[in-house]
Amino acid sequence: MIKYNPKTWFRHIFTFHKSDTAVLLWKELIMIGLLTLGLVYVEVHYLRHNEKLSSLMSIYSLIGFVLSLLLVFRTNTAYDRWWEGRRKWGDMVNNARNLSIKLGSMTTNKEIESYFGRMIPNYAIAMKEQLRDGINLQELELTPEEIATIEKIDHKTSYIAKLMYEKLHQMKQEKLITQEEFLSLDYNLRSFSEITGACERIQKTPIPYSYSMFLKKFIFIYVTTVPLAFIDIFGYYSAIVAIFIFYVLVSIEILAEEIEDPFGRDDNDLPLDEICEKIKSNVKEILR
Repeated sequence: MIKYNPKTWFRHIFTFHKSDTAVLLWKELIMIGLLTLGLVYVEVHYLRHNEKLSSLMSIYSLIGFVLSLLLVFRTNTAYDRWWEGRRKWGDMVNNARNLSIKLGSMTTNKEIESYFGRMIPNYAIAMKEQLRDGINLQELELTPEEIATIEKIDHKTSYIAKLMYEKLHQMKQEKLITQEEFLSLDYNLRSFSEITGACERIQKTPIPYSYSMFLKKFIFIYVTTVPLAFIDIFGYYSAIVAIFIFYVLVSIEILAEEIEDPFGRDDNDLPLDEICEKIKSNVKEILR
């Protein structure tokens, strides 16, 4: 995730980052400019003045209004998914801390504290990598026996949660914690699986295919034909207008596509690596 000062204006305006849509779309911007210049050339040298083309301005104004409403809905939907993902990872941080604090206050057994000091961060890291479609077991703090078992498991986060539950049941059977304390710990540990399920729902439920395809086709037809509405007014300067319209509309769609799955490694995705490091450092500090 890109960190920046939101109060800075001009530095952002005149700075081009690799994730900037102008960098991603420069070829398409050149193509739409050349297309517009070709249309202007045909209009000026072969069609002369055409009243039907001039009347397109009012039509495209109406279509542009409808398109803007669709893009607002598209952007809001994508941002809602991004923000819900951030909220769920915020819940993950809070529940990891709360579980660690409760364990640290309920027992002074160093073996138990060390075990949960490994497993709680392990769960967060495995969840992060699972949302990115691949878990590197070397990132996890596991014993050779645990690695040999977990590498055969498909849903590794659920298995790590199972190991922690088994440890809690063992503590209860050995009278290290009471039933009430077990239920208190269960509340936080159970939330781990609920958070994972919510994040998987966000990741695996994209915007409906028919809606996405319609919007893409609508944008494509609009931006490739809109120069016809400006040729009679701006002449060859219509290329600049067409490039600007193309840049704005297509950029909004590209940004929406990027943030609707916030768990990857794109520049605008959530800083999951940093969040996992925060969880790990907080848990280690509490259960030391």
